[in-house]
Amino acid sequence: MKLIIENDAGTAATAAAQLIAEEIGAHDTPVLGLATGRTMEGIYARLAQAHEQGTLDFSCVTSFNLDEYVGLSAEDPRSYHYYMQDHLFRFVNIDLHRTHLPDGAATDLDAECAAYEAQIARSGGIDLQLLGIGDTGHIGFNEPPSSFDTRTRCVELDEATREQNAAMFGGDPNAVPHEALTMGVGTILDARRLLLVATGPAKAGIVAKALEGPITPEVSASAIRLHKNYVVILDEASAAELSPATLARAQRNA
Repeated sequence: MKLIIENDAGTAATAAAQLIAEEIGAHDTPVLGLATGRTMEGIYARLAQAHEQGTLDFSCVTSFNLDEYVGLSAEDPRSYHYYMQDHLFRFVNIDLHRTHLPDGAATDLDAECAAYEAQIARSGGIDLQLLGIGDTGHIGFNEPPSSFDTRTRCVELDEATREQNAAMFGGDPNAVPHEALTMGVGTILDARRLLLVATGPAKAGIVAKALEGPITPEVSASAIRLHKNYVVILDEASAAELSPATLARAQRNA
């Protein structure tokens, strides 16, 4: 594990965006796995800024997002399709035909999940998968318990996750869809490199469980520790409950 601890959420986002930009530059046809959520907004803003400044080219990038709510169309402002357009895609020169998200409005969800796995395989696999971490310890929407060999599938969302994501649904957890399509833990672990980013004091407890607790399907984020090439970027607040031994191994950027 490479653990980087930044002073605050802003510098953490800058460090993550720099790593993603380096990954893009390292491949002729880079394949990125993308994520959504408040933590990602600062990262995408910095990537968009780099593109605007002429230092980052998305023209050959292919992307696959982790997940999407079941029942929401791509045009729904609460969907992750809409989120990606709003926070990244419309600001950079990515070919929209190269951008992929699961179709939460598909009539056959099992077929949609199988097709998504096939699309990833046809692309040659994901070079770098960006991850956040949910309150239940999930990566993607892999709620506990999630076996580490799971593939893209339909899952039922935990009540805590629906409460966490209620802001996009008028603050009402009951308005959040009960199901989502998500890459499985096994799909995520197939990526050649993982980047997990977490910020803020609310993440400190679950970050410590994921990085220092048992590697268990009860905390799907703990599975990243089985990967041979992963980076974790935190701010001081989200790193607050890590042990002194872990903190001593971290790279700190003032």
